[in-house]
Formats: sequence, structure tokens, C-alpha cells
Amino acid sequence: MKRAYKFLLRPTVRQEQALRSMLKDHCTLYNAALQERRDAYRHPSKTSITYGQQSAQLKEIRSLDSDQGRWSFSSQQATLRRLNKAFAAFFRRVKNGERPGYPRFKGTGHFDTVEFPKDGDGCRWNSTPHDGQVRVRLQGVGHVRVHQHRPVKGRVKTISVKREGRRWYVILACDDVPADPLPATRSVIGIDMGTVHFFTDSNGNHAANPCFLERCAAELTVAQRHLDTFPKHTKQRSKRHRAAARKVTELHAKIRRRRLDHHHKQALELVRQHDVIAHEKLNTVGLTKRSVPQPDPEHEGAYLPNGAAAKAGRNRNIMDAAWGLFLGILANKAESAGRRVIPVDARNTSRTCPECGHVAKENRTTQATFECVSCGFAANADHVGARNVLHRAGLVLCGAP
Repeated sequence: MKRAYKFLLRPTVRQEQALRSMLKDHCTLYNAALQERRDAYRHPSKTSITYGQQSAQLKEIRSLDSDQGRWSFSSQQATLRRLNKAFAAFFRRVKNGERPGYPRFKGTGHFDTVEFPKDGDGCRWNSTPHDGQVRVRLQGVGHVRVHQHRPVKGRVKTISVKREGRRWYVILACDDVPADPLPATRSVIGIDMGTVHFFTDSNGNHAANPCFLERCAAELTVAQRHLDTFPKHTKQRSKRHRAAARKVTELHAKIRRRRLDHHHKQALELVRQHDVIAHEKLNTVGLTKRSVPQPDPEHEGAYLPNGAAAKAGRNRNIMDAAWGLFLGILANKAESAGRRVIPVDARNTSRTCPECGHVAKENRTTQATFECVSCGFAANADHVGARNVLHRAGLVLCGAP
């Protein structure tokens, strides 16, 4: 299996300055390579610049620029490959008729990751504690202390350094990670994701939705309004402006860490208790699309009510719950534990009666109430959805079409 391990770095003051310089110089390299591609295409000859051509220039760039010369050659190649992937994705979207999204220049505050493609080439992960501390060696930075909270399994393939606000992290991408199977429980369960409850299982148990964004909404609103009082386009940010922006960033990071911790704990509990876990195959991108404006045929320039405000609130709740993130974590933990996760078709799971099989929109009277118009069966709508998910997973296990 392939797994990634993320650990907090504890750099010294000088090492943190070196890490900032490393990000800044890689950002400069990325922007210069992007500018070269733009200029070549704007030339009357419409010349295309490839990754191979730009990578071949690195040796000369490093000899002329001492700042670029002190960093790892392979990490700079990885930065150029990152730009090449951005252009490949741009041309793919153009070909498919999607919104293109031309690659953009990166500001120093929006370039936060440097990748080292191979352990031992410009970086070295040393899991053997020295003076009670685990360290990672980075070219141009030194041996940086690592807060390793769990053992690393498998073979370390790539190492990345990432900045999140004021924190620094090292991310280890490992291959050949062995599985750690859990003992069988002979339990099969279905779950129905929601916003009122985070999920409801087929046994009728509800997992509470912590609503992390909603709980921090008041504090986040104050911080964002304070940030909006400063001019948006200034060459030199003031100290107070930087502090206001940092406050907003830290609040979002706090929400993200809480959400991630909650999802890991919920997924781990499911994996420990059940051998097979079924869930709906959700298209969160489609579920969170904005409502399409509907012109009023009787009044020119006017639009009919389309419930955009209510849809925006529901979209916000869905993105706060982060179903896709949770299901991805659940799948990874299940694979490591030797469990099975079965995604099933989500259509009409909350409109199908689990007793008689009747499907009708009228069965779902309210958000929380299900009452079959055919047989009169009544229950919690989320519980009904979870039971239907479990039933469809049983058909998959039995090999039914």
C-alpha cells in the first residue's frame, strides 16, 4: 500500500528563516518558468517551451544565481514538473470544453510546498532518534527536529516540506506499507451521510455533526471584516495588515485541524467495529452547485425565485461536513485494517420503503420523517436511508446485478 505520514517540524529561528528563503526561491523559479512559457507563446513564432528545455537551464541558473544554487537540484526539477502538470491540466480542460483555468503566478504567501522526489537526494529522513529527537536533513537548511507521533512503515519515497500558517510540516510518501489486519467482528453496516447528523447507521445510531465552521462563524466574521478594512491592492503590507491576514488564516487552519481529527476518529471507530461498511456513492461537486438563475418571462430583466439562499446554506453545510474527505479517510483505514468498504448507488435511498420497496417522493414528508404512502411504515428518514444502503450492499456481496 501507499501511505503518507505528516509530522510537525520544530525548526530553530535560523532554520525557519532558511525554510522561508527556500520557499521564496522556489516560488521565484516557478514564476520565472511560467513567464518564459508565456513570452514564448506570445512570440510570433508561437514557440512551445517544454519541461525538458527548462530543466536543462537549471545548471546555468544555479551557477549565475547563488540563491538558487544552494538548494537541491532535484527539488527545483520537481517545482518545474509542478508547473508542467499545471499546463497539462490546462490543455486537458481546454480539450474537454471545461473552464480552462490558465496557470497563475504564485505570490510568496501562496507557494507553500517544496518536494524532494527521492529520499537521500537533497534530503534525508532519519528515523533513528539522536539525543531523543528524530530529525530530517534538508539541503541548505540543516537537520530539523521532527515531532514524530507515530512510527513510519514502508519505504520512504518522496519528502515534502509544507508551510501552514506559522507551522511547518514534513510529509513522507511511503511505498510498500504493510497492512495491519484487525480481528473479524462479523458485523456489516450501512451509513447515510447527512448535515443534521454527520451520519446515521443502519442500526439507528446517529453520529453528531460538530459543525466546526458554524461554531467559529462569529469569530471568523469579525476577523474577516477587520481584514477587509485594509486596502486590497498595496505594494507594501503594513504590520497590522499582515496580522489581520494571519488571524484569518489561523482560524481556517484551526477549523481544518478539528474537522480532520473528527473524521479520523469516526472512521477509526467504524473500522474497528465492522467488517463491511457500506455508504452512498456521493457526488459532492454536483450537490454543491449553485442554483441556475431562471429569467421571468413576464418581466424583462427579472428572475423567478429559485431558492438560491436556501441552496447556499445547504451547500455551506455540506462543505463543512466534508463528506468526501471522510469517505476517503474511511477507505484508507479500511484497506489498512483488512476491512471492506462498499459504495452503492445513492438514488432514492431516502425515498424507498425498506419494508415494501415502494419508491415515491411523497414517502419523505420532512427532512427527518419517512412515512410510506403504500404500507404506512414510518421511521426516521436517515435511518431508512442507511437501511437501504445496507440492503444494496448485500446485493453487491451476493453478486446480484
